[in-house]
Amino acid sequence: MELKTVQMEIPEDANLILGQAHFIKTAEDLYEVMVNAVPEIRFGLAFCEASGPCLIRAEGNEDALKAASIRNAQALGAGHTFVVLIRNSFPVNVLNGIKQCREVCSVFCATANPVQAIVAETEQGRGLLGVIDGFPPKGVESEEDVQVRRAFLRKIGYKL
Repeated sequence: MELKTVQMEIPEDANLILGQAHFIKTAEDLYEVMVNAVPEIRFGLAFCEASGPCLIRAEGNEDALKAASIRNAQALGAGHTFVVLIRNSFPVNVLNGIKQCREVCSVFCATANPVQAIVAETEQGRGLLGVIDGFPPKGVESEEDVQVRRAFLRKIGYKL
């Protein structure tokens, strides 16, 4: 077995959701989750089939995000993984819908941070083991940092 890191491509002003699912209709069902969650959301998604023709199935309503999702899926090359890239929304707006989708087994990350996927490769194929999401902590927040965090959440409308 060989371990590899795969750098995920996250376009400017976009967020990445990376997970694992199990059935060919994942792409269509995730499409429905996205369009039903946020009216103005822009997204692209790609799902790697793990049997039959083993194709990357892709959907979306923004060509650039759809193309980037496909490139990420190709770079991962791991069966039953999916990549969703979104704009005009935050992962918090769609994450519960994604997790409740019948085909979804797990979600590894939902972020705008740089992401490296940890992939294991054997003679059979590839599997996604986990992710490195962002960077390590630099310390513990100060009282000033708490105030900045709270102000930010209010500025973007997530707290009163």
